[in-house]
Amino acid sequence: MPKRVAIVAVVLAVVGAAVWWARHDRGPKPYTGFVEGEERIIRSEVSGRVLEVPFVEGQPVPAGAVVARVADADIAARIAAKHAEIAMLAAEIARQEEQIALVEQTWPRERAARVAEVAQAAAAAERAERSFAREAGLVRTGASTAQRLDDERAARDQTRSALTRARELLGRAQAEERQIAVARQQREVLLEQRRVAEAQLAELEVQRGKFAIHAPPVATVVQTQLIWPGELAQPGTPVVSLLDPADKYVQLYVPVEDVAAFHVGRRVEIELDSLPGRRIPGEVTFVADAANFTPEKIETRDDRLGQVYRAKVRILEDVERFQPGTEGDVWLVSDPPSR
Repeated sequence: MPKRVAIVAVVLAVVGAAVWWARHDRGPKPYTGFVEGEERIIRSEVSGRVLEVPFVEGQPVPAGAVVARVADADIAARIAAKHAEIAMLAAEIARQEEQIALVEQTWPRERAARVAEVAQAAAAAERAERSFAREAGLVRTGASTAQRLDDERAARDQTRSALTRARELLGRAQAEERQIAVARQQREVLLEQRRVAEAQLAELEVQRGKFAIHAPPVATVVQTQLIWPGELAQPGTPVVSLLDPADKYVQLYVPVEDVAAFHVGRRVEIELDSLPGRRIPGEVTFVADAANFTPEKIETRDDRLGQVYRAKVRILEDVERFQPGTEGDVWLVSDPPSR
């Protein structure tokens, strides 16, 4: 009987120890995570027939390389026409400026000459008027003849005509100044037209640059080729999906009772299923503000504990060896003691 009691006591002790061990923390526990990469979908911004897709799936792509070319014959013709328009405007501007310079150079001399001619004609007309008036007085006293009076009258009329002609020529010379102002205005209009044409050309050049579709300014790898030569691309059409080999992370879901231990900057260790026994350092870079899974109606503690929070871990070493889609364990590392 005492032997049976002893056996029962031993069994109860073993069961109790097992229950205690099951219910108490047995040390750090891992969290299941999976590797993801930031996939970048490169899309066309223009319409046209695809001429070339130089990189195939799995092939590394240098930073900024051309990953596809689209036919640009239409925009090339528009650019050529715009170049011709700008050249024509430049020639017209040059001709206008040459004309303005010529008029500005000759107009002051011509105007001065016309002013002198008017002054000379006015003086001659005044002398002729005096001579005619004097001769008319002599005729009235009988000291001169009617023939001499007719001669003086003819001379007076001639000087009057010469003065009128000189004034007309001076008016034309003065009008040249207004023509200069008009020519300058026309030149400004042409200059503005050229500026507009040059801006339009710059826009066309930018647009033509989009017919060569470039990769991001970092080295990447083609994950998926989404279009082939000969197919028609439209704005928004996906061309290739690229993955930055150095831009990968481990995503995991943390139970609500453990989320307090996960904070940005917390150090962790990552052990991939494909590399058992080797732990690689990482760092928590993101923890979601809200639970990713929430029961429809939270009524019990078990309902609350059923929630999980999404977290991201940045891989600190050997990032290139992590293949998207692989799984592994994430272990928390004790935070260094605060000073």
